[in-house]
Amino acid sequence: MTSGDRFLMCAPRFYRVAYVINPWMEGNVGRTDAEVATRQWEGLRAELARRAGLDDVEPADGLPDMPFAANAGLVHDGTFIPARFRFPQRQPEVPHFTSWFRDRGYRIVPLPSSGTFEGEGDALFQPGAPLVWGGYGVRTSLQAHRDLADLLDVEVIPLRLVDERFYHLDTCFCPLPGGRVVYYPDAFDHDSLATIRARVPAENRCEVDATDALNFACNAVVAGGAYITNFAGPALRERLAGWGLEAVVCPLTQFILAGGAAKCLALHLTHPGARRAAAAPRVLSGVRERVVEVQGDLLDTGLMNTFLDCITEGGGSFEIETFQAGLRHDQASLARVRVVAPSPERLDAILTRLVQMGARVAEEDRDARLEAATQPGVAPRDFYSTTIYPTEVRVGGQWVRVTGQRMDAVIVIDGPPDAPRASCRLLRGLAVDDRVVCGIEGIRIHPTHVPAAGETFGFMTAETSSERRVELAVDRIAWEMRRLRDRGGKIVVVAGPVVIHTGGGPHLARLVRHGYVQALLAGNGLAAHDIEQARFGTSLGVDLKRGINVRGGHRNHLYAINLVRECGGIRQAVERGELREGILYECVENGVPFVLAGSIRDDGPLPETLMDLLAAQEAYARAIEGADMILMLSSMLHAIGVGNMTPAGVRLIYVDISPAVVTKLADRGSVESTGIVTDVGLFLNLLDARLGALE
Repeated sequence: MTSGDRFLMCAPRFYRVAYVINPWMEGNVGRTDAEVATRQWEGLRAELARRAGLDDVEPADGLPDMPFAANAGLVHDGTFIPARFRFPQRQPEVPHFTSWFRDRGYRIVPLPSSGTFEGEGDALFQPGAPLVWGGYGVRTSLQAHRDLADLLDVEVIPLRLVDERFYHLDTCFCPLPGGRVVYYPDAFDHDSLATIRARVPAENRCEVDATDALNFACNAVVAGGAYITNFAGPALRERLAGWGLEAVVCPLTQFILAGGAAKCLALHLTHPGARRAAAAPRVLSGVRERVVEVQGDLLDTGLMNTFLDCITEGGGSFEIETFQAGLRHDQASLARVRVVAPSPERLDAILTRLVQMGARVAEEDRDARLEAATQPGVAPRDFYSTTIYPTEVRVGGQWVRVTGQRMDAVIVIDGPPDAPRASCRLLRGLAVDDRVVCGIEGIRIHPTHVPAAGETFGFMTAETSSERRVELAVDRIAWEMRRLRDRGGKIVVVAGPVVIHTGGGPHLARLVRHGYVQALLAGNGLAAHDIEQARFGTSLGVDLKRGINVRGGHRNHLYAINLVRECGGIRQAVERGELREGILYECVENGVPFVLAGSIRDDGPLPETLMDLLAAQEAYARAIEGADMILMLSSMLHAIGVGNMTPAGVRLIYVDISPAVVTKLADRGSVESTGIVTDVGLFLNLLDARLGALE
């Protein structure tokens, strides 16, 4: 008994795996068995013929993938929209299918955009509804789904595919009558999964496992109450039976060698219920696009790849409209890129990230959108979050440079209309009625690309030195520090207690004494163990000269803290002669300011330790003002905090024994950074020696 469904098929007379355009084809070139393939195809055709009407298109020699008729295009209400294949191997199929439809009176309507479109493989009607589920991200472009919505007056829901094995939507998703769907969750990105779950109630969803998915269980033809597929596991069969569908298994292993199965082999010609009511308003596609421009060292720094990855990882797609490469190493490149996203919200998220990377929305300049804060310490919801890079904001038709540049702040506009001012402000510093920059309009970022000592440091990347390169890196850093000291520059050191534990304390103390440190930022731990070493020769109870535990030495840091508290502070301990050496001693003696930020684990603490977190952050920010170089020594959390409040243009040096920590620190956005993986005590020993040799 046949239903009202009708399908188009193409016999596998010339079918074989002749090339590789998807992961399934790899290793399978020339391995198909023509006789078995024909028998399997005829078995599928027989099952379909019992339940639906069938038509056939004549196969063409030299087009081995033509039996996968579902990819030929999309049919709706007497209209055929031909495919625009991504790979040239399949593009010659299109004229054959187009001629078949034209000869039978179908209206042929190519997609107006230049994007790729792989037919019903990536465009599946929900049975009985004017709704299409659209796959994108591997073969079909987002522009195609926007065009489908406009041409067919149906709602198109884009779903992003993230696994190359499931290169078409029909390999991992099957819509069923009654608003139901079968799908493989791991084939989709997070937002697309959320879309499916939001649109389809739980009782109407069936999520299959990897065994089903990799055997093409989702690549099914639904007709006459049957779910015809290559494979169906017990759980899927049970769920289908509960929905009144019979699982009919037709082995199609020969076609899986090329990455297709039942649905790929049959193009649906009829979609009852897919036409919208005449009085219904036209459907507007949610797909949005904007054009952006980016200029800079796009090739040698890898910025262009990072830029495009940002678009795709954000769920969008892109089309490079123009690209002008710099002809010399000192010439910038310019790219103009069309960014397409499945919804206005996702487009805004992508554009925000691109603007933070230095892109500019390529439209007529608009003023920044300003919204007033309505609560103290609370910004409007779509506030612009700052980066470390120099930023300008367009206010009243003029571009205004933002002051106090730092990461993770908001931009507040104040001042008279003819002389507006823009400044970075932390969320906690917002007051009611402060005018906050929101969205991405009217914002320009100027990413820096600074050659450091003859080497180039790429945008959003950093150099990391392995152990064998430590000495060369130290030589260069020592040379830079000597130059900074001689011209009155400012070097800030951020240090953790590991400096003391690894024997680096005396070396850092000498750097302070000889004028190579203009500010020290640390926690209670570094100061406590520095004073412990100065008083008792131990750190955490270990004799640093002999490398052995001292009996009762684990209490020494408490004795050191208690002594300083008795004196009233570190400066007072120095003045009373209780502290006569060490890093903090040298800071006091040489007038070098230091800030100690506390934590929940601190003993004591020392009187100077700021246990108010906000006060400590503000003190750190004041200490790094005007810094030319910041040397970060085995103190990840303090270093990250300092990095967030440091503007671009400051030379950052990260030193830690852990490669993971160095990478984490070096990837936080500064372009003038060097990461060195080594023992911090060894580093300071080498640095002290190199600086001594330069005296």
